[in-house]
Amino acid sequence: MMGRQRCGQKQLFYSFNLEDHIPADHLLRGIDQFLDLGGLHPHLAPFYSHTGRPSIDPQLLIRMLIVGYCFGIRSERQLCQEVHLNLAYRWFCRLGLEDPVPDHSTFSKNRHGRFRATHCVSCSSRSWSAACGKGGWVGGEGFAIDASLVKADANRQRRVPGAEADGPDRQSISRPVREYLAALNEAEVETGTAKNISLTAPAAKWTAAGGPAFYAYSANYLIDTAAGIVVDVEATPAHRTDEINATKTMIERVETRFDRKPQRLIGDTNYGTAAILGWMVDEKQIERHVPV
Repeated sequence: MMGRQRCGQKQLFYSFNLEDHIPADHLLRGIDQFLDLGGLHPHLAPFYSHTGRPSIDPQLLIRMLIVGYCFGIRSERQLCQEVHLNLAYRWFCRLGLEDPVPDHSTFSKNRHGRFRATHCVSCSSRSWSAACGKGGWVGGEGFAIDASLVKADANRQRRVPGAEADGPDRQSISRPVREYLAALNEAEVETGTAKNISLTAPAAKWTAAGGPAFYAYSANYLIDTAAGIVVDVEATPAHRTDEINATKTMIERVETRFDRKPQRLIGDTNYGTAAILGWMVDEKQIERHVPV
C-alpha cells in the first residue's frame, strides 16, 4: 500500500550533529586527520589590525581552497555556493549549519592579494611537509622529479611581439605584462626575448606539446619516493631550461628547510643534461641519477 508523507506542525527545536552525517570513508575525513593549520595564525599575526571589523579566519579560507582543489571546483563563486550547500564541505571547513560562508568577492581578494603578499599557502605547505617528516613518511634518501603542463587561461590571439613589450611604448602594454617584466628586472633574471607574450598570462610560454600550440606553465614536483609525499613544488614557464633550474631550486630549498638531501634523484631523460648532472655530482654530491 502506498502511504503519504504527513505534513504536521513543524518542530520548534532540532538536534543535528554534522559529524554524524559525514561518511567514515569520505575523502575529507582522511585529509582532516592529517591537516594541521596551527602555525597559520602566528605567521599572519603581523598582518592583522587590532581594530576594525572582525576578520575572516584564514584557516577557513585555506580549507575552502583545499575543497576546491580536491573536487575540481575552479570557480570561486561556485566554491562558495558548494560550501554553503554541502554538509561534508561545511564540516571540513569547521562551519556549523548557521555559520555564514564568505562572499566570493572576499574570497577572491584574499586569494589573489593577501595570500600572495603573506605567502600563507607556502607556510601551510611547509608545515605539512615538516609534519610528514616527523611522522616518518619522508625518508629523504631518494627523490623523484617531474613536471606537468598546466594550460594557461589565456586567449591564443591576445598576444604582443616580445620586442614591443620591452620597447619605448611599454606603458601601452597591459598591466599583467608590465608587472611581469618589472618582476624580471627586479629579480635580475637573464632571459631571452620571447617571440610572443600573452597579454593575460605573460609568464606562460607558447608550447605545442601534445597537439595544437597553446600558452602553458609547468608545475614542477619534487617527490620523496618512500611514500610518494610531495615535498616541494615550483611553478615555472613551460620551458625545459626553467624546469631544470626548478630542480636545483627545490632540492636546495628542501635541504635548507628540512635538512634532507637525497642520495639519488629519479627523473626522465629531460633532466639528463650535462649541466644538471654536473651540478648534482660536483656541488650536491648526489650519488646517482636514475633516468626513467
